[in-house]
Amino acid sequence: MSQQTPKVKSADRVLDIFELFTGEKESYNLTEISKGLNMPPSSTYLILQNMLNRGYLETDRSGKQFRMGYKLFTIRSGYMRSSSLTGEFNMIAEKIIDDLNETISLAIKAGSELLYIGEKVSKHALRFNPNVGTTLPLHATAAGKVLLADLSMEELRALYPTEELERVTDKTISTFSDLLKELNKVRTQGFGYNMGETVDGVHCVGGAVLDSDGRAVASVSISIPVVRITGEVWGNVHDWIKRACEELSNKVYGHQN
Repeated sequence: MSQQTPKVKSADRVLDIFELFTGEKESYNLTEISKGLNMPPSSTYLILQNMLNRGYLETDRSGKQFRMGYKLFTIRSGYMRSSSLTGEFNMIAEKIIDDLNETISLAIKAGSELLYIGEKVSKHALRFNPNVGTTLPLHATAAGKVLLADLSMEELRALYPTEELERVTDKTISTFSDLLKELNKVRTQGFGYNMGETVDGVHCVGGAVLDSDGRAVASVSISIPVVRITGEVWGNVHDWIKRACEELSNKVYGHQN
């Protein structure tokens, strides 16, 4: 029994931290968490770092403010369906499917991977189908590129410490230098593109969902096989991505365009 007590106590502290984040504030610093839970700062720091490393917490750019992390999206599909972000996404995705009949996805950053947390799939037999819970390299996806474009050079280097990048297809960006050039284009254009970098013959357009501070917290993308792309369709895809991202940013996070 005595050997189990430290584990139970540690688990209680983790749960206390989770419950703290269900309050009014979205983020807390180390001092606030330590005082709020009456825990020593040193012990609090160790627990926070463990939760951070496991993806249950995230930090802001300063590394001092902690908030809920992406890992919670993977715990239960029911949580995802009931969340405000995925709920709002499902409503606008239905409209996009009715108009375009092409696959639309919602995703978030999970380390150096893109994690799909929502989707509406095209009714066409030939289609791209990234199932919820699937991960792909951020740099190989349109949705991932718009999330990377929001990061600082320091944050990008932490994700990509070497020049060589993982390839998914022969069209995938394969060097950090080329990725930086691509991200500059994303920042200028406002869209991310994937031209066969994940699946040969499938092109994709992605846009960022912004929080109240203007930071990219999620991304929406539409994927189309090349054989169905026309000038009109491509234009409609951009219009829908822009509309979807603006609606989600405003309705879920209160971002004013």
